[in-house]
Amino acid sequence: MTQSLKGRSVVVTGGSKGIGKGIARVFAQAGAKVAILSRHADQAEAAAREIGHGAFGLSGDVTSLASMEKAMQDVSARNGGLDVLCANAGIFPPARLEEMTSEQWDEVNDTNLKGTFHSVKAAIPYLKRSDQGRIVLTSSITGPVTGFPGWTHYGATKAGQLGFMRTACIELAKYAITVNAVLPGNIVTEGLAGMGEEYQRSMAASVPLKRLGHVDDIGHAALYFASKEAAYVTGQTIIVDGGQILPESLEALAQA
Repeated sequence: MTQSLKGRSVVVTGGSKGIGKGIARVFAQAGAKVAILSRHADQAEAAAREIGHGAFGLSGDVTSLASMEKAMQDVSARNGGLDVLCANAGIFPPARLEEMTSEQWDEVNDTNLKGTFHSVKAAIPYLKRSDQGRIVLTSSITGPVTGFPGWTHYGATKAGQLGFMRTACIELAKYAITVNAVLPGNIVTEGLAGMGEEYQRSMAASVPLKRLGHVDDIGHAALYFASKEAAYVTGQTIIVDGGQILPESLEALAQA
């Protein structure tokens, strides 16, 4: 599978940290030519240096279609085309529904959902020229499957990504472009680490595998969707959560 990504041109939005950086690292280690996009070019470049394997960073703001069009043009010019878009950029500032403002709602939607649209739309002209055009969305279990207090806006965008995917994959099938999504559970990132060890232990207790996920776990799922071997897979999702959504309660885990 990894051989089919060797030399392929890949863009990872929101790739300077967290899950995005994990995705970028897995693709780079598989021999892909990886472009890491971030609103902050210095952070993207720092992540690229850390990852190595020829990865490079550049600025790109998913809330702006013009910015994404420029970024895709730059990547295509540098790499000789574009084969894979990993639309990963997302934010999750917590806000309870009763206190949430319209501005907070719009901020999350502009990045997570409209940002997905902008990224995909900007990439289509280049993916059409590829013989292995792939779009991989980073959604979440929160929204499509589960809920969590303070994340109504986030959950709505992540569920919205899957609605977008199911029609986008039909429209783009005539170009042999596939569109799929990875749904992460609790993954260890900078944001989660900042919440403390006790929080991480309590979250791990609700996972049958008794641990939180690693960013590379998401990267490997994305790598499959981008591979030549997944050419006949489109409009599908993979939940990567260590079985978190399965138990009815913590008591179910205690009985296991």
